[in-house]
Order: sequence, then C-alpha cells, then structure tokens
Amino acid sequence: MAYSLEQRFWCQRVLRLGFVLVCVCLGVYIFGRTLWWRLQEKSRAEVPCLSCLCDCFSQADFLIPPGLANSSYSGCGENDPDLNEELEKDTVALLSEEIALQKIVNDDTKERKLAVTMDAKRASLHYQKEAEKCNAGVETCEEARKRAEAQLREELKLTALWERRARRKRVYT
Repeated sequence: MAYSLEQRFWCQRVLRLGFVLVCVCLGVYIFGRTLWWRLQEKSRAEVPCLSCLCDCFSQADFLIPPGLANSSYSGCGENDPDLNEELEKDTVALLSEEIALQKIVNDDTKERKLAVTMDAKRASLHYQKEAEKCNAGVETCEEARKRAEAQLREELKLTALWERRARRKRVYT
C-alpha cells in the first residue's frame, strides 16, 4: 500500500514538528533550570539583611517590640555579672570536657600503637626464629657438603691408586 505524495509530505511535516517540539522541550528543561537557579540566587543576593539590634540596651531607646529583640551578640550582657559567671562556667566545663576527650583519644591512640608494636615484635621474633632455623639448616648442609667433598677426594685418591695398580699389572702380564 503506497502513500500518495500529499500524505508523505503531511507525515514528514508532522514528524519534523514533533522533533522540533521535543528539542524545544529539552532545551527549556536544560537551560530553564539553570536560568531559574541564577534568578533565585540573584533575588536572594538583592534582599538586604535586616538590621539586628541587641537586647542589652533598653528597648524604649530604640522602640523595639519585646518579641523581636535579639540577644545573640557577644556585646550583649557585658555588664551582667551573673551572665558572665555562667558563661565562664560553661567555658570551663567545655574546656575540661574537651581536655577529657583529648585524653581519651590519646589513650586510644597509644593503645593502638602499643598493639601494633607488639604485633610487629611477635612477627619479628617469629621471622627471627625461622631465620635461625634456616641458618642452622644451611650450616648442616654446608658441613655435609664438606664431608661429602672430603669423601669424594678420598675415593678419587683410592680410584687413582687402583688404576695405577691395574696398569702396572697389565704391563707386567
């Protein structure tokens, strides 16, 4: 079943339109997300930070509502001796806790190093014993070789003596 020229042209146009539509959607998806994030970053950068006021001054001077006061700055409460003592206690407690943690870490590290050192010593002793066994075996083999060489020399001397005797006997007979 063959298509007419008009139907082929229509099918090609539909395919091209679908392809272009898919490409446009992909482009919008890829580039639209990056543009969206850039716009979000710019909008965040353009928003000015609200000025923060400290709670340690009287709120009537700056007309700050009681719920919006901010006391998280280090300059706040410098004149309050109770707060200073509490902060010093907290600082001392934190420092002592940190020192205790450092001691624990140092002790653990020391134990690990000691364990590794002991393992290395055990392995060293094992290999040293094996080396001594090997050296003893080599010495034994060396002594046996020397004895065998001496016996061979003796046999060669004896063989030479018997050969001389055999030659003399042949000469005389």
